[in-house]
Amino acid sequence: MGKNKEFGREILVMGLLSVLESQDDADALRSILEQRFGPIRMQTPRQFFQWTDYYNSEMGQPIWRSYIEFETLVDPSLLADIKLATNEIEERFAVDGRRRVNLDPGLLAPGRFVLATTKDRAHRLALKDGIYAELTLIYEKKAFHALPWTYPDWASEPVRLLLAGWRGRIFATHR
Repeated sequence: MGKNKEFGREILVMGLLSVLESQDDADALRSILEQRFGPIRMQTPRQFFQWTDYYNSEMGQPIWRSYIEFETLVDPSLLADIKLATNEIEERFAVDGRRRVNLDPGLLAPGRFVLATTKDRAHRLALKDGIYAELTLIYEKKAFHALPWTYPDWASEPVRLLLAGWRGRIFATHR
């Protein structure tokens, strides 16, 4: 019989979609994220989000995408709690019931990247309180690889390379 043990800590990563126009709003969001999840180690420059028009009717345009890596490693069993917290943050920035910020938290481990979501699909596992986990990327043969359901932005080569670079920080803790 196998013996259970503590999970290794993983890197909290967040995909950020935003239509925030003022630097004050962007600074307020960053402050809230750091208060809740710890210091931001790196945030990519924002780029125009062109992968889908799914969010346009709710958020408006232009929508900007960036990716955030947090300094503090987290217990992966907290992924549902993290997603619930990001949902609350999204609501804080909403105007007239329309989101201006979309936060997609995920956990980066040596062998995988997992996103949290509220949407149930066949390839997602229920965590708790209506939150699911999706295996989004797998690491094998020295690279991250997309799966058939991986969103195109997360499957893109620049994002897979970014995550592979961030992955190196925790590899030693999972041997």
